[in-house]
Parts: sequence; structure tokens; C-alpha cells
Amino acid sequence: MPLIVEKYIHFADRLSCAIGRFSLYIIYLIMGILLYSTCSRYIFDTPVIWGVELAQFCMVAYYILGGGFALLMNSHVRLDVFYSRWSKLKQARSDAFTSVFLLIYLGFLLYGCVSSTIYSIEFNQHNNTAWGPLVWPIKVIMGFGIVVTLLQAIAEFFKAVARSMGIEVNDDIPERLIVEGSEDHIVEDEPEPVFGIPVQPATELALDHYRAARHALSRSGS
Repeated sequence: MPLIVEKYIHFADRLSCAIGRFSLYIIYLIMGILLYSTCSRYIFDTPVIWGVELAQFCMVAYYILGGGFALLMNSHVRLDVFYSRWSKLKQARSDAFTSVFLLIYLGFLLYGCVSSTIYSIEFNQHNNTAWGPLVWPIKVIMGFGIVVTLLQAIAEFFKAVARSMGIEVNDDIPERLIVEGSEDHIVEDEPEPVFGIPVQPATELALDHYRAARHALSRSGS
């Protein structure tokens, strides 16, 4: 793999990690806003008109800024009916092929976000609510999050191409190593005995129930 590609992957991974770890704490800000809004309404009888709307803006920032980090962690929802049965090489080729469509989608999404943000700034657009806040700040945050996700998508494309060529890419991201390590070591633990009585595994217990039910039905039919 060319050195410039390795440096780009390293840069994109570190950027997604930094932004993603920061965005994780936005959930506490959302909780604080909603808690304050609830207390001010039902305890102090002084409701605020900005509570729910500001929490919604924070929620948008939360999942938009975390897009690149989720892509790095491979935690987006995936329909893997066939994917999980393929070999690592075939999975890598599939990732490289589908990454092209992701890049196209993110490109159009970024274009729409930039044009919408420019419109909001030029016309001083406000949200059509009682609070009526400016909308361009949250659109700027959305655009930044899309850029981070796009940069990470390009990095994931390079990784998939490298894997399809038999080149292993070292992902030394602590969170990803933990997730992948836990997935690789998932085994069915033996149930512990209760009061000294051995407990059957779930599969054997289900078979025993099935045999007992079938025997009872056969006896009732006879």
C-alpha cells in the first residue's frame, strides 16, 4: 500500500475517533436540557419554549458527528444474510464495491447540505416555531459531520481494496479492537449448576422439551 494512502487512513481514523469520542458526551447535554425543561415546567411552573427544540438540535449533532466513528467501528446496520457466509476475501471485495455507492450518496448529501446552508445564511433563515432559532448553525455542524463521514468512507474504501488484495490493514483503534475481540471470542458458556444440580445447555433442554411434548401428543392421540 502506498505510504500516502497509509497516512491518509491514519489521519481519517484519528479524526473520526476524536470527533466520535467528543460527540458521545452530547447525550449528557441532551439529558440535561430535557431535565431542566421538565423541572422548570412541572416544579417551578416556568416552562421554557426552547427546551425540546434545542434537544432536537443536539440530537442531530449527536448522530451526524458520530457517523464517521460508527463507520470506523463497523457498527452501522447491515443486512448480512449472505455477507456473513462469505469468505474474508469476498467480503472485502463486496465492501470495496458497495463503498462506491456510499461515497456517491455522501457526495450528494454534502452538496445538498452546503447549498441549504448557504441559503440559510444568505436569507437569515429562522425555524418556524415559537422560539424561532437560526438554523444555519446546526446546518454547519451537519456539513462538518458529513465531511468527516465522507473522509472515513474513503479510508474504509482503501482498507477494503487492500484486504481484497491480501494486504492486512492494522486498525489499532482501542474501541474497534475491543468490539472485534469480543465478537471473535463469543462462545456458548456452560450453565452453572444451581444448588449442586447440573443444568443442561439450552439446546439439549429444548430438545428434551420437544421430545416430551411429542410423546404426550402421541399418547393423547392413541
